[in-house]
Amino acid sequence: MLTKSSTHQGLITGLLAYTIWGFFPLFFHLLRSVASFDVLMHRVIWSFLFVLLIMLILRRHQRLIDAIRTPGILSKLLLSALLVSSNWLVFIWAVSEGRVVESSLGYFITPLISVFLARVFLGERLNHWQQFAIILAVTGLIWLVFKLGYLPWISLALAISFGWYGLVRKQVPVDTLTGLTLETAMMLPVAITYWIVVTTMDKGGFFDQDQQLTFILMLSGVVTALPLLLFASATKKMSLSAIGFMMYINPTLQFISALYILGEPFNTNQFIGFSFIWCALIVFSIGSIKAARVATPAT
Repeated sequence: MLTKSSTHQGLITGLLAYTIWGFFPLFFHLLRSVASFDVLMHRVIWSFLFVLLIMLILRRHQRLIDAIRTPGILSKLLLSALLVSSNWLVFIWAVSEGRVVESSLGYFITPLISVFLARVFLGERLNHWQQFAIILAVTGLIWLVFKLGYLPWISLALAISFGWYGLVRKQVPVDTLTGLTLETAMMLPVAITYWIVVTTMDKGGFFDQDQQLTFILMLSGVVTALPLLLFASATKKMSLSAIGFMMYINPTLQFISALYILGEPFNTNQFIGFSFIWCALIVFSIGSIKAARVATPAT
């Protein structure tokens, strides 16, 4: 049962999680001089070391062993690892190329993608509000394609990979810390192999950068894992509807950062396309409120 105290704690941890995610573009902008695959390599390695350390401190290693021994879990986590690493790579590349506006759009439409995937793969029914929201979002994307002359693939790649990641993780009975530890462990051999290859080819290793850049690369692991752990804590202490509204903090902060700090352009056609997406989110939120009220029995 949720108490006032636990809800307050959940609000704080949830806000911290989404705020950290929202300022991701500013953090990874500091690494724009490093190749995207190199940043991903560091992000995987340092994330693994950070979450493994937490697992050992909290003495939760038995959960790792139980998860490994449970049939089907590792195969699903391998898929989720591929999805989240793809998401990380696209985002890192988008930031380095000055396309944070497009990445923010991806996270704006992620809730709609998640609902659509749940309908397709889990058979969950869409209410009229959700259907209308998806139509508005698709209209906005079509407008952007027509006016900009290209498919906003960065936005779609981020939304689909993260939405699909959430769908897979929803079906894996492990907690966030255990799941992230195993996911990064599965990515670790690839990251280390890549490190060995680029080092052998004399293209730079872990500590070939200046000290400040090396520290930021190492910090990427903490920055990656920390909001996930905060978010996991928040979900246990808050209602899902409250968490649902907080998810818009991330893309909003990304969007504001792109325009007012990173100085990315934003023209009228983009504004019109985004407006359809924002209207879709408003409709989606209204539908979520109504659905929550219907699901909650009167007292």
